[in-house]
Amino acid sequence: MDLAAPGAVTADVEALAEIVSKATGVIFATPEYHGTYASVAKLIIESLGFPLVLEGKPVALAGVAAGQIGVAAGQIGVAAGQIGAIEALEQLRSVLSHVGAIVLPGPVSVAGVRNVFDEDGACTGEATERRLRRVADNLIDYIRANTCPRVALEQMVREELAKRAA
Repeated sequence: MDLAAPGAVTADVEALAEIVSKATGVIFATPEYHGTYASVAKLIIESLGFPLVLEGKPVALAGVAAGQIGVAAGQIGVAAGQIGAIEALEQLRSVLSHVGAIVLPGPVSVAGVRNVFDEDGACTGEATERRLRRVADNLIDYIRANTCPRVALEQMVREELAKRAA
């Protein structure tokens, strides 16, 4: 994917923006590097333009770290440090909220990433896998409870207005 610089419009940037705009929700997953999220995550956010296609879109977070302490539920973060990707997830939450995304509660930070994923990226810990799957489940639950009814109601109103106008 060619994400040259923030604001640069490439075919890949347009394709990414279209995919995200059509998505009902998004999961951002990041490793933690030097106390923050990966720079490519910020480049993706910046490449989506302004107004961002993330505005009003539900977003779940995940992070990983190589260390031993992580957050119990919700966002996902990956890091090598002793406290997991907690700092990366909090900073990512702040940036995504600033651009108008609806950042869902319940981050998941996976500490000791080298011990819970194999060389192919498969999760080897049952408890960790359950926590990670909960991120997707929370996003789906939010969409079902909040987004789908709103879209259905909007469609009903439009159809009723069209009948009255006819």
